[in-house]
Parts: sequence; structure tokens; C-alpha cells
Amino acid sequence: GLLDGPWQPAPGHKQLPIWPGAAPESKTVAGPENTATNKEHLVGGRPWLRVGHVSQPTMTVYAPKGKNTGAAVVVFPGGGYWLLAIDLEGTEICNWLTSQGITAVLLKYRVPGGADQGADCGKYPRSGPYPKSAMALQDAQRTLALVRSHAAQLQINPHKIGVIGFSAGGHLVAAVSTHFGRRVYEPVDAADKESCRPDFAMAIYPGHLWLNENKFELNPDIHVTRQTPPTFLVQSEDDPIDPVEHSLVYYAALKKAGVTVEMHLYS
Repeated sequence: GLLDGPWQPAPGHKQLPIWPGAAPESKTVAGPENTATNKEHLVGGRPWLRVGHVSQPTMTVYAPKGKNTGAAVVVFPGGGYWLLAIDLEGTEICNWLTSQGITAVLLKYRVPGGADQGADCGKYPRSGPYPKSAMALQDAQRTLALVRSHAAQLQINPHKIGVIGFSAGGHLVAAVSTHFGRRVYEPVDAADKESCRPDFAMAIYPGHLWLNENKFELNPDIHVTRQTPPTFLVQSEDDPIDPVEHSLVYYAALKKAGVTVEMHLYS
């Protein structure tokens, strides 16, 4: 069932808006932001939280526990660019990162269409993948620049800021790893003078990278170059949602470009 209103982090953590005013390219929202427990599709035997209708993107900082390695990771939950699996691929990841001495920044990126529309969901805007929509990539670029501009305050090394994303969030990892030379929004303040290139990237069972069923080709909107950050890929070969080819084509392109890449496949 639906919980009341927008998603809120655990006490002691504060969501911060990533844009000083309205987000660029604000679209019609299907309804107010909502949080629901998904009990139909259990993961590891457990329900998980989904957030829909996100039109006000935020970042939530999780400070490292114990030692501070100086590294930071921006976390992109998955959800098909319709919703965000905010705990399964968000807060749980942040909790693990902070236990390793890494600052975690959870990005609640825009998914204004929401996933509770059923057959009507095509009527509402979807936040990605880029370039069909720039919203999620705008939010990702902006967050990397913001985190880098606040590196001293966050006690992190501005040259050790990475990204991790799952499924659609894994595509967002590839998008921000290959579209950092140019902002896909007009700069809004001093933070946008900072680079939005991740220093390292982790794409976990990514989607939207394999072009089609007949050819072994990377999505042409992902322009891999030697400047693409070192990348870690992990996936199970029996993934029914994001076939393993999404990871394979990206791995092949990264290798060809001379980018350091490590891939782990599990049967």
C-alpha cells in the first residue's frame, strides 16, 4: 500500500535539493511523490520500497562510519526510469559503503511518471534513458558537481568521487561516464564550474546498453572514449530483466577504448 507522501531518509539524515530553483525541463507530474512497499516481487524473500512521481530531485549524504577513506560514491537506484528502488538499491547500498569508510550520496533523481499508472503509464513523462529525456542525466551531472564543490566540507577527496547504479541506474552510470564533457543543462551557479566526470564507476546489472536482440552492438548514445572512468561491472547470466548482453557490449566497448574495466559474471 501507499505510505504517506514523499520518501524520507532515516532520522539523522537530511535530503537536500540539488537545484537552487526549479529543476531544468520540469515536466508535468502524474501526481504527488509517493512511497509504496512492493510485496508482489520479493527480493531475497523481502519486500522493498519503491518511490514514484519524483519531480523534486534530492541528495542525501551518509557519512562514513569509523575511518574515512576520503572516497565518495553517488548512488543511483534502479527502477526502469519509472520509479526508484530506494532501499534495495539505495539506502542499503549507502549503509554498506559507509561501513567501509566511504561517504555515500543517495540521489533521488526525477521519475515523474511513476509506476502505479498501469496501462496509462505511457501518457506520463519518463525520466530516461538519455537522450529520450535529459532529466535523470541532468540530476546525475549536477550531483557530481555539487559533491565535488563541497569536497572540503564533506571531508572527501575531490578526485575520488565515483558512482554506482543498478539496472536503469546502471545505464545512468554509463550515461554520466560518457557525457561529462558537456552539461545537458544550463549552469545555474558556481558548483557547475566543477567537473561532473566520475573518477570511477560501478554498473550493476545495467540496462539500456545493448542495442537489440539480433546484433551485438552498444547503444549508440553511449560514446565510450579513453576518458571514460575505470569501470566495474557485475551481473548474473540468468538475469531476466536486463540480459547479460547489456554488460557484455559495454565491457567490449570499454576494453576497445583502453579503459580499465573489471567484470564479474555469475551463472
